Amino acid sequence: MNRSAHHFDDPVAIDPRVDEILMQARMAFVEKGFDGASMQDLARAAGMSAGNFYRYFPSKAAIVEAMISRDLDEVEQEFLHISQSPRPIEAMRDRLRNRMSDSCKDDHPLWAEIMAAAARKPEVAAACNRMQAEICRQMTRVFAIIAKVDEDTAAARYAAHAKLMFMLVHGAITEKANNTNPQSDLTEMILRTIDRLVDEIVADAPGE
Repeated sequence: MNRSAHHFDDPVAIDPRVDEILMQARMAFVEKGFDGASMQDLARAAGMSAGNFYRYFPSKAAIVEAMISRDLDEVEQEFLHISQSPRPIEAMRDRLRNRMSDSCKDDHPLWAEIMAAAARKPEVAAACNRMQAEICRQMTRVFAIIAKVDEDTAAARYAAHAKLMFMLVHGAITEKANNTNPQSDLTEMILRTIDRLVDEIVADAPGE
């Protein structure tokens, strides 16, 4: 999957400094909050004038789009690893569990803020929706392997499974970001629900 598949194929995408700018912008967002960090704050964090910064990113939504593009590259590699695993079912379960239990992600609160901002800002919502759609697409590709069907059949059968899993994991991450004492029993309940969804797909596989 290339950058254009992420809807981020303008010249900024191939500029070698973009990753550095995004890293500094992400740190500024984490420090000041998505709404709290102004474009001037982000420009200062990147060591640039506001005018030069706007040449790279004309809005916060453009920054979110670029961050999602980079993160989706990592997601693609993760799902590729799952797909190539000799035991993709267990690899999928482990990845979802690790994603939910990873309390070391400093940017979880940031993504919770971005998702909240999506309710107010259509351009941010569009970027977040593309992220969800791509992650769900990657999940259904793994489901195709698990159920031993082609990808189109998996997409038709298991799109709702993928979307529900995404919502459950995202909800768990948001809960951790907003609550210093998240409920462990709630996390376990979510994990059991995900396990049952995976079991439904496994049950569809021939000979299972």
